[in-house]
Amino acid sequence: MERLFVSMVCWPLLLTGQAAAGWYQVKNFEGSIGSRPVHLSLQRYDGFGSGITVEGSYFYDAKQRPIALYGKAEGTKLTLCEIADDKELDRLLVVGSKTPIDTTGCPLSLDIRESGATGGWVKGAEKFPVVLKQVAGLDDTAEGKINGIVEIPFWAQTAAHRFAGIFTKTDAGICMTTLQVISKKTKRAVQSIRFDDDDCNAGMLMTPVYMNVQKQGEEIISVNFRGGNGGHAMEYGYSPKTRKYHRLVN
Repeated sequence: MERLFVSMVCWPLLLTGQAAAGWYQVKNFEGSIGSRPVHLSLQRYDGFGSGITVEGSYFYDAKQRPIALYGKAEGTKLTLCEIADDKELDRLLVVGSKTPIDTTGCPLSLDIRESGATGGWVKGAEKFPVVLKQVAGLDDTAEGKINGIVEIPFWAQTAAHRFAGIFTKTDAGICMTTLQVISKKTKRAVQSIRFDDDDCNAGMLMTPVYMNVQKQGEEIISVNFRGGNGGHAMEYGYSPKTRKYHRLVN
């Protein structure tokens, strides 16, 4: 099923004309929080609203459950809060807070350097060091740059799967060329959905790159595309029979 998509989240970019030039500046890291291996992705932007200048997504390798992040950057220093559930995600990051956010007491603090990041994760009596190395990145704000294999861990997930977009630089620019469906149980990709999009629009609509795949039902996801009047989305539903996601059409 294909539908037109208009959201207040992406309107500021469309109105300022930034969509053509691009607005994504993303860095991907891998490393550890304490002894637990993690993968983390961060996007910096002048303003997501409510004082937020950084959003991200990370997961512990053992669990494969993406956790949404939001916070503030002061130079190389980042303070990041975690989203607890879908309700909080909708209230703070989809709809947006009506008051400036307060990052006091948020668990994750990082000092970003050229090759990686260090910091700490603190919640109550729990304290763990954070050590990360940068493994990939993309920047489409100018001529467009891709470093390494850029895999975006989307916020959307189901009980059985998480979703990761592979972003590539094509002749038409940077976009998502493949969506991977990853089993939380096996920690492996069980399906790859390719987008034969000559205009390179897949995964390039929403201000937070992590919202370009969204959950529409327990077994239905939508993939966002820029272009046209406010962009559009294609929906995919999971089939227990084939154990794959298939595009839904009218």
